[in-house]
Amino acid sequence: MRRIPPIGAPRNTGPLVTGPLVTGTVVCAALALSLSACGGDDGGGSKGGAGTASLTGRGPITFVTGKDRSGYLQKQLDGWNADHPQEKVRVIELPDEPNDQRQQMIQNATTRSDAYTVLNLDVVWTAEFAANRWLTPLPKDKIDLAKMLPATVTTGQYRGNLYAVPSTSDAGMLYYRKDLLAKAGISAPPKTYAEMWADCDKVKKLPQGKGVDCFFTEVNKTESVTISAVEAIGSAGGSIVGPDGKPTLNTPQAKQGLEFLVNAKKDGRMPKEAVTLDTEGGRRYFQSGKLLFQRQWPYQYALADKDDGSSKVAGEFAVAQLPGPNGPGVANLGGHNLAISAFAKNKATALDFIRYLTGEQSQRANLLATSQAPTLASLYDDPEMTKRFPYLPVLKQAITNARPRPVAVKYGDVTAAIQGDVYDAVTGKKTVDQALTDLQGKLGPLTAQ
Repeated sequence: MRRIPPIGAPRNTGPLVTGPLVTGTVVCAALALSLSACGGDDGGGSKGGAGTASLTGRGPITFVTGKDRSGYLQKQLDGWNADHPQEKVRVIELPDEPNDQRQQMIQNATTRSDAYTVLNLDVVWTAEFAANRWLTPLPKDKIDLAKMLPATVTTGQYRGNLYAVPSTSDAGMLYYRKDLLAKAGISAPPKTYAEMWADCDKVKKLPQGKGVDCFFTEVNKTESVTISAVEAIGSAGGSIVGPDGKPTLNTPQAKQGLEFLVNAKKDGRMPKEAVTLDTEGGRRYFQSGKLLFQRQWPYQYALADKDDGSSKVAGEFAVAQLPGPNGPGVANLGGHNLAISAFAKNKATALDFIRYLTGEQSQRANLLATSQAPTLASLYDDPEMTKRFPYLPVLKQAITNARPRPVAVKYGDVTAAIQGDVYDAVTGKKTVDQALTDLQGKLGPLTAQ
């Protein structure tokens, strides 16, 4: 594998203690959302901030990430370790559920432990982690951001500074059984909800359609229901939090979006198990042949298309843009970014490792092995890649038009509030109107600046 040219002085340094105590930082960030007001400038070069000048130290590091279901991550690490025997990377795998990953990373940061070096962050965690001084600012001139999709680069920035480098992107797509649609005489995937329901009714009349559920998007009480809410409300023309940072759930568009999720469950369009299925559970459900339409991430494509007997739908599905009320819907902008813990040792090695994982060679290999969405724009137009993965043009459009989840320093509290009220609406514990009213009230103080 290609060796990354080293950055920084080849010497070892101890763990860096950066910024004020977490509690003080959170309060300050919530009141002012300004790092300068919290005792340091955005660059982190003064008053205890971990600036880019602190990217020193070489030696072993750790890579902290959610569980790798592809089995390919270790091969990438083996390639790095073979070329860097004195700077080996050891992977620390966290649980599947994003909420659990975030909590463990926060626990490590609040204890100022140097056990975690490179963090594989969900794109919505950047503001929270940066505002709390848990991340080391990164030098923009050492990373070729111009080759990356602009939407992905934005997710790694906070207050104009770079804190994380996009490694994989993500946007929801509509997986559909092209074989069943063809048998029902349907030549194209649906662009609207009405078309999707009509297609379901036609397929269910077929012998092959018996026992096949219509549609699934995650509505279990996890981060996934926040994503489903962002997409449903965004597809209706609304938002959860507006450009000014204030909640916008008291609108007809927000009501229409939430009603889509509620009615899909209530009317039996979704599986009975929908409120308990997580991302992996949904993947297995689709691969078992029990779903006609599914909102899912790109990673599923390679797994569902395996011809080793693990998928009953291999070769029988395709992907399209998510449908909406009146036309194509809006996907959530997902993905993961790589950041360096403010308290880590060997940060020069960490930066080189980030450059290695986000370089074209690694992203190309990762796409081929896992079907995870790359962040380099050129791979979406590469003839070899589009031949292997016909969905890439669909995915590129989805990422370009995608909506982010609410950007908030108190993101953990924000998403917990969304999860609670949306789940209560979907399960019938609250009416749509009551859920939106309650959520509007909760998000006001949590997003106040």
